[in-house]
Amino acid sequence: MCPPTHFKVTYSINPWMDPAKPVDLPLALTQWEDLRDRYHALGHTVELLEPRPDLPDMVFAANGATVIDGRVLGARFAYAERTAEAAVHREWFHDHGFTDVREPDHVNEGEGDFAVTSSYILAGRGFRSSSLSHDEAQEFFGRPVIGLDLVDPLYYHLDTALCVLDDAGDEIMYYPGAFSPGSRAVLARLFPDALIADETDAAALGLNAVSDGRHVLLPQAAVGLCRALRERGFEPIGMDLGELLKGGGSVKCCTQELRPRETAGGGH
Repeated sequence: MCPPTHFKVTYSINPWMDPAKPVDLPLALTQWEDLRDRYHALGHTVELLEPRPDLPDMVFAANGATVIDGRVLGARFAYAERTAEAAVHREWFHDHGFTDVREPDHVNEGEGDFAVTSSYILAGRGFRSSSLSHDEAQEFFGRPVIGLDLVDPLYYHLDTALCVLDDAGDEIMYYPGAFSPGSRAVLARLFPDALIADETDAAALGLNAVSDGRHVLLPQAAVGLCRALRERGFEPIGMDLGELLKGGGSVKCCTQELRPRETAGGGH
């Protein structure tokens, strides 16, 4: 996780990203610290990535890499504003004992567009990550990669439209409206028991969530998802990351999951 340094929102892809509403930096930091502290309280290890004022979007640490079984596929960002982040992430992994770190050939924005279950890597495409990165990930990790087409610019990354709830059991939740008809059919076939989010909860970025298999940290505005998660035996924890939402991300965007070789889980 990388603490926020300075935000200057200069574009508006989504309704949350309004340049007329500047980010309250002290409040953003408080909200980020609350997320960090909540992970600690749940027993998770949190590693920190040192922020850099010239790379304000690095607070969205999920985009910097994908880690599976201790192997690291780095990121290659779609836009020049974030390009330099990729090297910072790779350097962090080298400095922290990860020996198998790949600099990718094709554009992928880390766990923004790669979601890991026990059986598959679900891979988003259409707005940021290249389809060519899917083959690259499959060859590197040796796991089947399922390409999913995102068709609504509101859901520009896979992690805004889909969340893995229990990677051991291939349990997910997602919003069908974010995907092409073919991709919806694939998801329905592979995950017939998935939790389906409605438009209201999806628009609140409720699927930009992190689950440890029991606790699900998600935006507090996604009240319908909270109710549905409880009915399925999960423990939803609503988080207020409203200031970070102005930059286009929430819980998952701020959280890169580390999956070491020794364990099925890992730190965040």
